[in-house]
Amino acid sequence: MYALESVEKALKWSAVLMALLGGLFLGGCDRRQQSAPPPVPEVATVTVQPQAIELTTELPGRTSAYLVAEIRPQVNGIVQKRLFKEGSDVKTGQVLYQIDPAPFEAARDSAKASLAKSEANLPVVRLKEIRYRALLAEKAVSQQDYEDKDAALKQAEADIAYWKAAVETARINLEYTRVTAPISGRIGKSNVTDGALVTAYQPVPLATIQQLDPIYVDVPQSTTELLRLKRRLEDNRLHQNGTSQSKVKLILEDGTAYQLAGMFKFRDVTVDPTTGSVVLRLVFPNPEGVLLPGMFVRAVVKEGISEHAILVLQQAVSRDPKGNPIALIVDAEGKIQQRRLTVDRAIGDKWLVSSGLASGDRVVVEGIQKIRPGVSVKVIPFDAARKADAEPGNMARPAGKAN
Repeated sequence: MYALESVEKALKWSAVLMALLGGLFLGGCDRRQQSAPPPVPEVATVTVQPQAIELTTELPGRTSAYLVAEIRPQVNGIVQKRLFKEGSDVKTGQVLYQIDPAPFEAARDSAKASLAKSEANLPVVRLKEIRYRALLAEKAVSQQDYEDKDAALKQAEADIAYWKAAVETARINLEYTRVTAPISGRIGKSNVTDGALVTAYQPVPLATIQQLDPIYVDVPQSTTELLRLKRRLEDNRLHQNGTSQSKVKLILEDGTAYQLAGMFKFRDVTVDPTTGSVVLRLVFPNPEGVLLPGMFVRAVVKEGISEHAILVLQQAVSRDPKGNPIALIVDAEGKIQQRRLTVDRAIGDKWLVSSGLASGDRVVVEGIQKIRPGVSVKVIPFDAARKADAEPGNMARPAGKAN
């Protein structure tokens, strides 16, 4: 009995001892694991290199006709006939309306008759003046009698001049009964019909003609952008390239690009106080009539060429708590440094950086979430092409069809 109890006590103490030894063994393993150095994080970087790029600005605008002519009558009368098709193209000098010419024909004939009467009376008056001039030399008539005949001659000559002008006025008014197109272009709807009474220079036009080829595009540019561009040119940070600088591209309302390039015409000199902008006028060819007055478009205007522009992928730029753009770079010692950036604009999938980066900087593109400033990292080059091919949307792209 005593032997059995001794054996049980020995077994219990053996179990306790084994547990203690196991705990000590596990604690030693944990300490060895905790003392092991953490792995060096791996990041993908892109080395920044300055490059020459052409900077453009996309500005909203609207189209307007190159020439606009509002057709108004220059004489009073009844419209006999409309001689054009609404919405058609008309040529300069084409007759658009015919106003009743009868009253103006009568006025012309009356003026011609009065002119003929004056011209018939002129020879008799001239002969009397010549005869009295000879008699005055012989003292056969008084000076007063001669002056009366001389005044009658001048009055007859003035009557002839007056009636000639009356005939010309009547002829012009008769021509005005044929209302013609002053310019070539596309004519809109007619505001009057046959039989309507019209008056000279009435406020409501009969119709409107607009020349659409070429066509204007007016785009507003803020004075802030204008001053910024001027400073960049003065600081030689931007260079303009001669005649190609005036070429402009156009994007239509549906997002498609207009096939023909336009030209920069001029910049207005007056600032709109309500918008703080000036108007840029552009001219585009429009042979197919794609552009119509009043369309909303976007003009891509060339600012110039930046010879030493620095571009960085947008995924490499983040924001600090204050919203300032920042980027992480790897310095010469392989440690992470944080740079505060000034970005100008987005160009494709990249940011144009004005300050904060220099040539040769290695900017972290991938692995940003697992690093912080001051940490040593392992650098591998960023392969943008490999990453693009690995995207799900590009895996099914057939060979030879890559953009």
